[in-house]
Amino acid sequence: MTDRLHSLPDFLRPLLPLAADAVLVLHALFIGWVVLGALAVGHRPWLAWLHVPALAWGVWIEWSGRLCPLTPLEWRLRALAGEAAPRPERGFIEHYLTAAIYPEGLTREWQWALGAFVLLLNGALYGGLWWRRRARRSRIA
Repeated sequence: MTDRLHSLPDFLRPLLPLAADAVLVLHALFIGWVVLGALAVGHRPWLAWLHVPALAWGVWIEWSGRLCPLTPLEWRLRALAGEAAPRPERGFIEHYLTAAIYPEGLTREWQWALGAFVLLLNGALYGGLWWRRRARRSRIA
C-alpha cells in the first residue's frame, strides 16, 4: 500500500489533505454514534444491531489504550500530504475535531473514565428505552 500511495500521480496529491479531513470527520461521526446512538435506537429499534457493537468497540478501544484504525489512517494521509501533524490554523475541521478526538493530556485514567461514562450513559439510555417499552406494553395488555 505504501508504494502505491507514494506513486500517486501529482494531480491526486492535493486530495490527500482532503482525504485526511474526511477520515477525521468520519471518526467524529463514529464517536458521536458510539456516544449517542442509543437515542436513534429509541426511534428505530433495529439500529441496536449496529449501535451495540459500535458501543462495545468504542469502550474497548478506550479501555485497552489502543488506537482506532482510523487514527493511523488519518495520520498516514497527512504524512503523505507533507503535513507533519494537524495544525489549528488549517481550518474548522482540524482545529475543532482534532482537539475533540485527540485531546492533549489524555491519560489512561481519563480513558477509563471516558469509557465508563459512555457505558453508563448508554446503559441509562437503553434502560429508559426498555422501561418505556415495558410501560407501553403493560398499558396495552
